[in-house]
Amino acid sequence: MTRHRNPSPGGLAVHPDMLQAVAESLPAARPVGPAGRGTVLVGYRAVEELARFATDPRWSVHVPGHPDEVRHAIGRAVRRGERAYVHLSGESNTEARCLAEGFELVRDGFDGVVLAVGTALDPVLRATAGLDLAVLYAATLRPFDEVGLRTAVLAADHADVVLVEPGPPGLSARHVAETLVHVPHRLLPLGGADGLDEDVLARAVRDFLR
Repeated sequence: MTRHRNPSPGGLAVHPDMLQAVAESLPAARPVGPAGRGTVLVGYRAVEELARFATDPRWSVHVPGHPDEVRHAIGRAVRRGERAYVHLSGESNTEARCLAEGFELVRDGFDGVVLAVGTALDPVLRATAGLDLAVLYAATLRPFDEVGLRTAVLAADHADVVLVEPGPPGLSARHVAETLVHVPHRLLPLGGADGLDEDVLARAVRDFLR
């Protein structure tokens, strides 16, 4: 069963490609096993719902940053019979990534690690251009790729982590802390409730670095 929620607060314009990807992926998705075992909920700019589902371990949580990632997340969730929440932002990254399991290393670096979630990736790449930072991309928050994050942090010279999400700051901070519980580290959580200013990001990251 799939449901679509579209609060669109304040009458903000929707991103047609992201919503079109939802419409295109649903007819093509076929459940495996008994009908009705899985549930996929799709929210558009529903930041409060994202925060709620992110704290519920019974659900997988996907935050795709590109229409192709939307199709992939919904199709995979339906085929697996997952209880999945898919959060759509009001923007889209220029390139689809994370079509395999886990986080994707987009850029190498040794001064620290930036974990960019969903549509935060493009602003993060622009904001950190010229900095020696590893950039990880996450299109799925749960299950959280602990191995991917830990590997990137241990490969850096400094265990400094910047978490940038298209939602409330610190939404995934607990997962980062649990992943790095045995690694002394610093964490800077940033969020933008779908609107991320790269100049603000750049200043925050530069001020945070050692």
